[in-house]
Amino acid sequence: MNMGQLGSILPLILLVVVFYFLLIRPQRKRQQEATAMQNSLAPGARVMTTTGLFGTVVAVDNEDVILEVAPGIETRWVKAAIGRVVTPGDAPADESLADEPVVDDVVTDDTVDHEVVKGDDKDNTPREETETTVERNGGKDSSTKQS
Repeated sequence: MNMGQLGSILPLILLVVVFYFLLIRPQRKRQQEATAMQNSLAPGARVMTTTGLFGTVVAVDNEDVILEVAPGIETRWVKAAIGRVVTPGDAPADESLADEPVVDDVVTDDTVDHEVVKGDDKDNTPREETETTVERNGGKDSSTKQS
């Protein structure tokens, strides 16, 4: 091989090395950690599946895990479907936000008599809305506007 051929192959070799260290090696490490976690499951452990379902391990078979998702409700899962073991300090994001008060982001301004909205007209000219009524129905907003 002469220097010209080595110079043309060197970028390809560097690309393979970079892919190995940035993509392949970390993915392999994550896979080994997940397999070790799934093999160390024991009854009584609180887990979260890859789909986000929380449950408590009741029994462990060869490749299966039986989870209790509610009192008296047991489901069978493949070990690979267990995403992580939940420690008592970990709280799901929904539970931590449940204690906070709900803030309504709607800002009202009583000084405005009308609202300018782009119309569905083909010329895209703005039109003036003269009356706007907003009702709140079980968390849903429904608006009726008259032109």
